[in-house]
Amino acid sequence: MPRMSIRLENVGIAVRDIEATIAFFTDLGLTVVGRDTVSGEWADTAVGLDGNHAKIAMLQTPDGHGRLELFEYLHPDAIETEPTLPHEIGMHRVAFAVDDIDASLEIAARHGCYPLRGVASYQDVYRLSYVRGPSGIIVMLAQELQPS
Repeated sequence: MPRMSIRLENVGIAVRDIEATIAFFTDLGLTVVGRDTVSGEWADTAVGLDGNHAKIAMLQTPDGHGRLELFEYLHPDAIETEPTLPHEIGMHRVAFAVDDIDASLEIAARHGCYPLRGVASYQDVYRLSYVRGPSGIIVMLAQELQPS
């Protein structure tokens, strides 16, 4: 049986404040490649939610491969949840490779977003940290360490 072609298109994240979330991710280096407000029967059918009405923004990493689609619901009202914990079942973080984790953490801090604990070293290969981003999103930042 021939293998079906598949590729990751984007990761979708519902947010409380789309403008604040866009500012956070664009300061980290992503670019807004599209914005819209969506509603109608097609949106209800695709999402499985009656009366679906949302502001959306598509952001892309500089290499052109990674994309985030952000949603701010206008209707129905967004449902507040407790921030996700790293050990909960289900999708809970988005990860980015960065050139300079310290500079990235400074950018995150300007948005009021800080590491859950700190910066760790993984086998002298990566320095990495989980940051609590806008709307409670966990963002993993990882800097690959170059051998000396």
